[in-house]
Order: sequence, then structure tokens, then C-alpha cells
Amino acid sequence: MSSLTGSGAAGAAAETGPATAAHARHRNLERLGFAVAAVAIALLIAAPFFVYPVFLMTVLCFALFATAFNLLLGYVGLLSFGHAAFFGGAAYFAAHAVKVWHFEPLSAILLGAVGAGLMGLAVGFLAIRRQGIYFAMVTLALSQMIFFIFLQSPFTHGEDGIQNVPRGWLLGFVDLTRPLNIYYFVLAVFLCGFFAVWRIVHSPFGHVLQAIRENENRAISLGYRVERYKLAAFVMSATIAGLAGAMKAIVLQIATLTDVAWQMSGEVVLMTLLGGMGTIFGPSVGAALVVTMQNYFATSDVPVTVIVGVIFVLCVLLFRRGIVGEAIRLIRR
Repeated sequence: MSSLTGSGAAGAAAETGPATAAHARHRNLERLGFAVAAVAIALLIAAPFFVYPVFLMTVLCFALFATAFNLLLGYVGLLSFGHAAFFGGAAYFAAHAVKVWHFEPLSAILLGAVGAGLMGLAVGFLAIRRQGIYFAMVTLALSQMIFFIFLQSPFTHGEDGIQNVPRGWLLGFVDLTRPLNIYYFVLAVFLCGFFAVWRIVHSPFGHVLQAIRENENRAISLGYRVERYKLAAFVMSATIAGLAGAMKAIVLQIATLTDVAWQMSGEVVLMTLLGGMGTIFGPSVGAALVVTMQNYFATSDVPVTVIVGVIFVLCVLLFRRGIVGEAIRLIRR
């Protein structure tokens, strides 16, 4: 009897040993992630004293856009080629609200995010019924329809866009015409949007989304209404993408058709894959890299798109999981 008890205890220890080690590695990786986030926030707070604030704000806007897109692609497995419609649509809504309706900047940005969420609800309701390449093509087609609507709508001013958008006063007492004031406002909005995505991913809802990504049929067999979860994730992603687009319109004081065009959807796919699909920090790293290359290679003899394309091909060949994804894999090893 004692030998049986001893063998049972040994077997239990053998089973719990690897699980405990894996749990410890996961906890260590989480602690490392929090440390990296703390260092990144500290650097962002000090950054405007050393780097041009408008460039930093542009990076933050696109980083939030890529993070929102990654919520859909990296954690649900849905490739949307229509996210520019939400990004650019929110930019038009916010710019019009500030310039014509004289909205306070924060209210205009929230209006743009809500408008993008409603657009996401309409587009997602139609597109979510398809899977794979069919889903991607439906989102692309619907985004092109939205592009032509904005092209023809009087309030967008066609190809001229909405220019000279006033930054105004935040809550009536913070002057956003001052670079440091608007930078820290943009940083605060970015951190709120980033935290929202992090919280969604690490919630029970986010775990269901990842289960759908891994095996949709098994999730259905467990009783989950997969279509509802996908639609909810699509609307959340569109809303946060709209938050980034509305913020960009206030920062750069312009909303144009470039923000709604399909090329913008391609850029956010590039940013996400370059940084690391399915990682929290990856899209932000990819966005920072792409915006930096576009900014510093704009005056070179070689077209920026060629340079970005070459770097993307190299990263796909050498870093299949993206920059952050490969870094996480090496840390785990």
C-alpha cells in the first residue's frame, strides 16, 4: 500500500512539475511585460523634450490604430481590408464637429469614435457572415463604398478635405495649440485606448475570442454564439480605430481622403505584421517603425514604398512572428 501511495505521489509530482514551471515562466513573462510598459511610458513622457512632438503624436495615433486592428486580426483571426473606413471616417466626423459645429476637442474625438463604432456595426453585420478571404473581400468592398460616399459628400469637401481644423481648448481651459499640452493629451488618449485593448484581450471575453481563432468549430460545439462574439470584437476594433483617426485629425488639423483609402488599410496590415501579430506591443512597434521610415526617407531618391516593402520582405523571411513576436519566442526559450 505504501509503495502504491509513493508511486501515486511521484506521478502527481511529475504531472504538476511541468505545469508549475510553465506557470512560473508565464508569470515571469508578465512581469517583464509590465516592466517594459513602465519603461515605455516613462520614455514617452520625456520624449517631447528631445523629439519633434508632432512626429511623436503621429506615431501614437498610428500605434493605436494598429493596436485596434490587431485586436481583430491577432486575437480573432479576422483579416479586415476595410479598417481605413473607420479610421478616416472618424477623422472626418471629428474635424467637421470641431470646425463647423464648434465642438470641444475631446467631445469631437468621442463623437468620431462613436461614429466609427456605428459604421463598424453596419459593416460587421454584413461581413461577419463570411470567413477567410471572403470576409476580407467583403470588408474591402464595403470600405470602397464608404470611400466614394465621403468623396461625394458635401461636408467632406471632396479631394480638398477638411483643412485648418482648430485644436481649440480641452474642457475649456487647456490650450491645445501649445505642443506640450496636446502631446500629453494625445498620450493620455493613446494609453486609455491601449489599456482598453489589453483589458479586452485578458478578459474572459478575450479568451473566448482566442478560442474562436484557434478552433471555431470547437467553440461552437461548446455553446458559444460565435457570430455575436465576432461582431462585438469587430465593433470594438472599429471604435478604437476611430478614436485614433479622430485624434489624428485634431493633431494634424486636417482630414483627407487618404485616411479613408484602401492603401491606409494596407498600411495598418503592414504595421501589425511587422511588429508582431497577436502581441500587445507588436503593432505599436510596427507603427513606429513604418511612420519613422516614411518620415525620414520621404526626401530620398528611392520611393518610400520600395524601402518599406524591402524591409517588410526581410522581416517576413527572418522574423516570421514579427519583431516583438520573435523577441518573445527567444525570451521563452
